[in-house]
Amino acid sequence: MRGDGVEVLVVGAGIAGLAAARTLHAWGATVQIVERAPVAGVVGTGIYLPGNAVRALDELGLADQVAARAVRIRRQRVADHHGRFLFDFDVDEVWQGVGPSLALHRADLHQVLLAGAKDVPIRWGCSPVSLAETADNVWVSFDDGSGAGYDLVVAADGVRSTVRRLFFGGAASRPVGQYARRFVAAWPDAAPEWSLMAGPGTVFLTIPIGDGRVYCYTDCSPSVAATPLHDLLAGYAEPVPTLLGTTGIADVHGAPVEEVTLPHWSRGTVLLIGDAAHATSPNMAQGAAMALEDAIVLADSLAGARSLTEALHAYEKRRRVRTDWVLAQTHRRDRSRGLPPVIRNPVLRRMGAHLFTSGYAPLHARP
Repeated sequence: MRGDGVEVLVVGAGIAGLAAARTLHAWGATVQIVERAPVAGVVGTGIYLPGNAVRALDELGLADQVAARAVRIRRQRVADHHGRFLFDFDVDEVWQGVGPSLALHRADLHQVLLAGAKDVPIRWGCSPVSLAETADNVWVSFDDGSGAGYDLVVAADGVRSTVRRLFFGGAASRPVGQYARRFVAAWPDAAPEWSLMAGPGTVFLTIPIGDGRVYCYTDCSPSVAATPLHDLLAGYAEPVPTLLGTTGIADVHGAPVEEVTLPHWSRGTVLLIGDAAHATSPNMAQGAAMALEDAIVLADSLAGARSLTEALHAYEKRRRVRTDWVLAQTHRRDRSRGLPPVIRNPVLRRMGAHLFTSGYAPLHARP
């Protein structure tokens, strides 16, 4: 199937939406994006891209631009909250033959993706308020009073998707029992490694993202989400106290961690992709990877099908195996980290490297 003459609306100008806009434009469709944010820009902190995410960026023709702004992560290391070593492994070895693992500020990644979709017009500060199937297309009405018909609507509008709420029976995201806080701090001498410290009911992750900065992530039970970080993480070894001292509370981005599981991602010619379809907790660091892969597989499915509906069914069948695996692995990791430290830490010393790396094995194959 050729994309000539196919009118596509992409809802959302985040990772999934911009990547999909690029691949669908290359397929030959006429694509436009609407984004509810009023201006281009990302409110966020850092992002870690494992090897399969970077491979997807390479297929999009954007890996070099991202790598130029990123730190290559060579090692993952896990310790308890006192800083006592539990296990580590070589990241390059885990993703050998797939791609390097990179970390950078989320805004830098967004700028590369925006440039990659420069041929696609974006209407900022615009969001759907209704979608209706007609005999010829999907009619979308927007909050600025306008409306238009589209052959295909791709909803890439995140874990709290407007399109999912309006068009898929009100299906909602589900909390996973974690409240996450993220910030960026100065740490000029940070080693090029993903470093996690695990305490009782909390974790603290650091990843360097370049220019002497480090991305910090911590989470806890929602029941203690209002606890100040200094109190919540009291007893953590360095570098946690120093890093907490470098940032004000206004610089910390906090939100509950949510996941999305749905029986179907498409209805007619409206399709959910990225976090709108299959968000998970972040412990596999696969959110961006799955979104980028979605964009590549969608364009491939459209090119190989005889109709839009056939393509969307083929796309979902192909993607579900992979996203279901990631969801299962995040659940497994969340269960293991929820064990009491007296049980969890000895298990991680013996089996941590195997448990972490084996979860990525099926993702070595192309999506």
